[in-house]
Amino acid sequence: MIRILRSAWRTAGFVVVAASWILRFGPRGYGRSIHRQLDWSIGCSGGLLRVLGVDCRYEGIPPKSGVVVSNHLGYLDIVVLAAGSRTVFVSKSEVGRWPMIGTLARLSGTLFINRARKADLARAGEEIRQVVEAGIPVLFFPEGTSTGGAEVLPFHAGLFAPAAAQGWTVTPAWIGYELDDGSVSEEVCYWKDMTFVPHFLNLMSKRRVRAVVRYGTPLPVSSDRKALASAAHAAVLALKAGV
Repeated sequence: MIRILRSAWRTAGFVVVAASWILRFGPRGYGRSIHRQLDWSIGCSGGLLRVLGVDCRYEGIPPKSGVVVSNHLGYLDIVVLAAGSRTVFVSKSEVGRWPMIGTLARLSGTLFINRARKADLARAGEEIRQVVEAGIPVLFFPEGTSTGGAEVLPFHAGLFAPAAAQGWTVTPAWIGYELDDGSVSEEVCYWKDMTFVPHFLNLMSKRRVRAVVRYGTPLPVSSDRKALASAAHAAVLALKAGV
């Protein structure tokens, strides 16, 4: 019964906080500057983490420019990472159509991409260039999908192309979770064939979720996107191992 009540309370809190931030920014938020959108994103993400019962610990220094790449465990990653630094995310296009979450993502300046269309990579690359040249880091998840956290899948090299061509720095990051009353892989990570609503309601029933984000040092600049992807993957693995 306690878990059911906790889940109901936090879910209601999530809706109230998200709706209040959406209304505060208003429909005109879509046309505001990316800097204004990021101010909104940090405040909204921090409010959501408090109501969801998520404690965050950030290790290392988040970059102020260039590209950030991280492993990916599920939808909670976005909120945790957004609360910790001024970063624009690259996300799969489906997320933009999710109720409320898609609205939050669009208002925070997220760039959407259809990975199944090669032409969309070129369009996304141009959008990424504009953001990076405005002095704002862009973060993407080069595994191309989420996992249960036991491994870090090989990185796809496609989104590394703008960084390789422009000589941008690439900073590795790793995110992980701890949970006292359950399984991180099955109850925090969102992957395999999981369904959002049951997963979210169960996650809201947990006493406390602890998130850890580790930022590494920027990688040497490279004009080879495949070599850059390989080096970034190795760096994220090292962060996972605590090296």
